[in-house]
Amino acid sequence: MIDLDNQTDLELDISALETIANDLTSKDIELILTRNDEIQKLNKEHRNIDKATDVLSFPLEFDMDNMPLGSIVISTDFVEEKAKEYNHHFEDELKLLFIHGLLHIVGFDHEVDDGEHRDKEEELIKKYNLPNSLIIRNS
Repeated sequence: MIDLDNQTDLELDISALETIANDLTSKDIELILTRNDEIQKLNKEHRNIDKATDVLSFPLEFDMDNMPLGSIVISTDFVEEKAKEYNHHFEDELKLLFIHGLLHIVGFDHEVDDGEHRDKEEELIKKYNLPNSLIIRNS
C-alpha cells in the first residue's frame, strides 16, 4: 500500500502506482508529492546538493514489521516540466519517476551497480507501456 502525502493542490489517482509497487514489494511505501522548493531543501539536507531534483528515495535502514519500506519524494514541478519536454502525459512521467525511486528503495542503485537498476527500470517501463524518455535521458 502507498501512504500518500500530497503537499500539492493536484488531485491524483495513485492506483496505477499501487500496481507498480505491488510488482516489487508487499511492504508499504510512503510517497510524498511536493514542489521544487521543498525537494531542494531535502536534497541539500540529505545529499548536500543545493538544487531541486525530480525524485529522492529514502529506504529504511532496517526491516521491521508494520514499518514502510521507505519514502519516495517526487517534485510535481519536475513531473510537469518533463512531461511537456518529452511530450507525454503527467501521469506517465509520475509513473516513470515513481519506478526510479521505488527501485532505489528496494535495493537498486544506478550510481554503483553494473546496469541492474537501468535494466529493471527498462523492464518495468516496457511492462507498463510507458514512454522511453527516462531510458533516453539516463543513457
